[in-house]
Amino acid sequence: MAKDRIFLIAPGFTDPKRDDGPFICPYCNQIEGILASFPDLATKLEVTRLPFPRPRQPVIDLIGEDNQGLPVLVLGDNPPADAKMAGGQYFINDTSRILALLAERHGFPKVH
Repeated sequence: MAKDRIFLIAPGFTDPKRDDGPFICPYCNQIEGILASFPDLATKLEVTRLPFPRPRQPVIDLIGEDNQGLPVLVLGDNPPADAKMAGGQYFINDTSRILALLAERHGFPKVH
């Protein structure tokens, strides 16, 4: 099975439109928490942390400019029926669904 790839915004970023940072993305941070809590399971994924500013070229290269919002899980194989498709890649960009898929596909604990 090809590895699933997850793209997150690197925590501690600044926003050029604001002067009260640093910031975290609350959606990405939910996933960061589970990755940090279960580091052995995290090795089953390819994790990429990108800077906050757009364009986010690694994501654009895979699933297009319209889909560069993060977090996003780009699926390696066996996509679920609700996966979106762009650029020949299946992906999920809903945080709750990403967390559910991490449990289903990679053995992370389920979010309760």
